[in-house]
Amino acid sequence: MCRLFALTSKDPVSPMEAIKALNVMKEGHDGSGVGLLLRDLGGPFEEMKDAPILSGIFTEEGIRKLDFFMMEQGFMTKYKMSIKVPKTGMEGIPRRGLYLLRAYEYPDSWDGLSEEDIATRLMMTRLKIRAMGEEKQDMIVFSFWPDTIMIKELGDPLEIARYLGLDRRDMKARVIMAQGRQNTNYAINLYACHPFFIKGYSTMTNGENTAFIPIKDFLSTRDFPGYTGYQSDSEVFAHILHYTMSGLGLGLDAYKHVITPLQDKDLDAHPDAVFLKHLKKSCRQLIIDGPNCVIGTLPDNTVFMAQDRKKLRPGVVGGRPGMFAFSSEICGLDAVIPDRDKSRDIQPMHLDTAIVDPDRQEIKICRQTEPLSSTI
Repeated sequence: MCRLFALTSKDPVSPMEAIKALNVMKEGHDGSGVGLLLRDLGGPFEEMKDAPILSGIFTEEGIRKLDFFMMEQGFMTKYKMSIKVPKTGMEGIPRRGLYLLRAYEYPDSWDGLSEEDIATRLMMTRLKIRAMGEEKQDMIVFSFWPDTIMIKELGDPLEIARYLGLDRRDMKARVIMAQGRQNTNYAINLYACHPFFIKGYSTMTNGENTAFIPIKDFLSTRDFPGYTGYQSDSEVFAHILHYTMSGLGLGLDAYKHVITPLQDKDLDAHPDAVFLKHLKKSCRQLIIDGPNCVIGTLPDNTVFMAQDRKKLRPGVVGGRPGMFAFSSEICGLDAVIPDRDKSRDIQPMHLDTAIVDPDRQEIKICRQTEPLSSTI
């Protein structure tokens, strides 16, 4: 199994807080990898919220290719942060090139474009860079998006964090997602490591998506270039989230109805029965067959947790106004927010979506039996 931890805080915190939580949950993951998503950044990136940040791993040749490509596209470097690995390698961690975090100025030719056009072009730029690096593995890119950093590596999370020096003062964020261990169904590959990110939407999952093939086939027919890759069967959770909210224009509460719709007898009694029956029928191929616990973030930095009907993967949410955490185990919460009121911890059940809004004041529970916030 994997172990998941997400933190949302009014003040920027170090990713080492999430790594600490993964470490106390170590019996639940095998130390074969870690993925980190940082959003709502502090430090030097705080003054450039709109600048797209490229996150990835590049060899010297890959950096040369990247520089030529980005200049050709009209991007100019605004700020860069490099993570240079120690000369002495660490057993179990592959020797890489440079872990690159680079913010860019938008091309002049993009002036006047709509937010959606810019978002699509950023996505397509990321996909082009990824394709350019596939043959020689000299360019591995995880994200290209404003106010967002992603770091992924193979090995034990705590050892990797120390090896890469992730406790540095200039690397802090208000939203952090961390996953311990790689996907179990595919070859160990950096692109198979959670969290997964697409156009501001991100998810990570503890479980097994046995309905992967029909879901992948459905998404692949949507004529959307971003629904691709699939080195992990869990990547589709992020794509379904994007499809539900961006493609269909529905709210977060509808995401649960897409991946785990109500039984027909329960739908009959729902206030939005007609719409939900249509949604269940038209999105039937997106229904998951777990067990799965999903933690995700939205473009506005809302953080949520949802379970499938089997409820066979642990998950708990707790904290205090200004800081909340989503964790696979209570000990992860205890390690990071020990001073919370533990009686207010919530373990979402199969009908629930636990949500913390960007104001970070409380945990909200959205139940599938309640009316939808919006319908088409």
